[in-house]
This record gives sequence, structure tokens and C-alpha cells, in this order.
Amino acid sequence: MTKKNIALLAGGYTGEYEVSINSSKNIAANLDADLYNVYTILITRDHWFHQADGEHVEVDKNDFSLTLNGIKLKFDMAFITVHGTPGEDGKLQGYFDMLGIPYNTCDATTSAITMNKAYTKSLVKSIHNLHTANSLRLLKKDLHDVSTIASALQFPLFVKPNNGGSSVGMSKVHNVAALPAALDKAFHEDEQILVEEFISGREFSIGIARLKGQLVVLPATEIISSKEFFDYEAKYTPGVTQEITPADLTAEQNEVISSIVKEVYLRLNCRGMVRVDFILQQDTGKFYFIEINTTPGQSANSLIPQQVRAAGMDVKTFYGEIIEGAF
Repeated sequence: MTKKNIALLAGGYTGEYEVSINSSKNIAANLDADLYNVYTILITRDHWFHQADGEHVEVDKNDFSLTLNGIKLKFDMAFITVHGTPGEDGKLQGYFDMLGIPYNTCDATTSAITMNKAYTKSLVKSIHNLHTANSLRLLKKDLHDVSTIASALQFPLFVKPNNGGSSVGMSKVHNVAALPAALDKAFHEDEQILVEEFISGREFSIGIARLKGQLVVLPATEIISSKEFFDYEAKYTPGVTQEITPADLTAEQNEVISSIVKEVYLRLNCRGMVRVDFILQQDTGKFYFIEINTTPGQSANSLIPQQVRAAGMDVKTFYGEIIEGAF
């Protein structure tokens, strides 16, 4: 059997560069060497390259190939694990579509739409049993009157960049006085921002993947943070956050959650593996959608690998099925 050449893409242009590198290391360690030749391709603003014997070998972007030891190497498939731009927002997906190279993530359209939190919310809003927090989308070029925002929404509020993955530029605001600084912080990260009512409750994240043609919902993880909310520091600083997989949920709750995330996956036309973050509201137990992550972290301690193991599956088999599904 001929081994497939897999390009494992990592890096990117955002503050999540290092997170992406860690994801790629774990994926590389869990791909079956009998089936796949894996080449890690690092992506920066200036270069796309593969490190071989201490040398940087540049990728030929005309046909996405490498020349190693005088031999031109082409790829059967691209495994994208670039968080944020250009790997999660449709740019790499569009490039591979033009070259006819299969990849593991959602397509270019879905990737672009789901990077925009406001657009995503409007698409999933009418799903049965799914709720979304009241919010306003603001554009940097407009004038922002804090009193208008304050009268439209109830405090406390979350202010966050509309695009972007890892909770950078996010603030929780308790009163009008704190709004201007929070708006500035979010606009520093993005031209569009979202101001959203805070939903009090338990926070969860759940993975879903298409494996051998079937939608498989993974066990949910409950996220308990000692910080006020699950920001970048809480995500990546050991000890700040407790993650419980599988989460302590009733069979009935799991059933409702499972049907909601399947519907989200289908409605957004997702492919491969994605992760949906949500809150179960404190007093009502209602399911509130936070966001969907179409290139979720894959380091050994990331949520998807945790959930795969909790489901009694082998991580190596899981990644193999994601690759085969791309074909």
C-alpha cells in the first residue's frame, strides 16, 4: 500500500502561533507512520517552509510542493491546524480548493462565516432549544455612544472582537464607565466587535466530528475557571482552569445537547472536527450558544483529544479517520 503524503500546516499570523505549533506536534505524534508520510509546514507572513535537516525548505506556492534532495514532493492532503488567520478563516481552504488538494477542515465559505461571531449567531439562532445572548455588532469606523449601548443591553456585558479565536481582546464590563476602555481593547484586535449580554451559568465545550460518514458527538467538557471568564490566560495558564471530561450532565441534558450540536454542524455545513462552546443558564438550564471553533486546538491536553479519550477512542485512529474523511 502506498503511503500518503500529508502536509501538516501550523503557525499562522496571530497570537495563537505557539498554540498551533503545539497542536501540530501532537497530531504528528499521533498519525500512523505505516500509512502517512507527515511533513510539517510552518506558515508565517513571509514564508511557508518545511524544516529538513536544520534547513528551511520553502514551499512552492504555485502547486504547493517541496523539493527535497532534488526530488519534487507533492501532497495528497493538507491537515490544517493553523488557529486564526489564514487557517481558520477560509483563506488556506480557498487556496487548496483552487489546487484541488483535499483538507481536513470546513470549506472556505463555512470557515469564513464561522470566524465572524455575529454572522454565525444569526445562522444558528432559529435552531430548536438553542438560545443566543442579546448583542450589538459595532464597526470601528462608526461613532460609538456608550449610553446607546447601555440602554440597548443589560449589564454585565462581554465585549469581544467579532473575528478571532482565542479570547484575545475580550473584557467583561459591569457598568457604563468601563465600556470605553473595553471597546478600545476589542477594536485593537478587530475592525468589528460584539457587545453581548453576559449569561450566567455553567460553561461547556463539546466536540463533534464526521467519522466514516457518521456524525459523532464527543463527551462534553465542563470548564470551571478561577478567573471571571475563560480568557486567553485562563485557557493557556496551568492551574487557572479546571476542565472536567466527561462533564457532569444528565442523560437528558446530553441528549438535548447532542441534537443541538448536530443541527449546528449541519446548518453551518461543517466538515471534519469542530468544537461548540456553550453555557447552560443557571436558573433555566437553557442552552446558550457562545461560538463554534472550526480548527480546535489539538495539543495533548486540548479539549478534543481529552474528549476522544473519554469516549474510549484512540487519538491515532480518530486523526486517521479525519484524514480519510477528507478524501
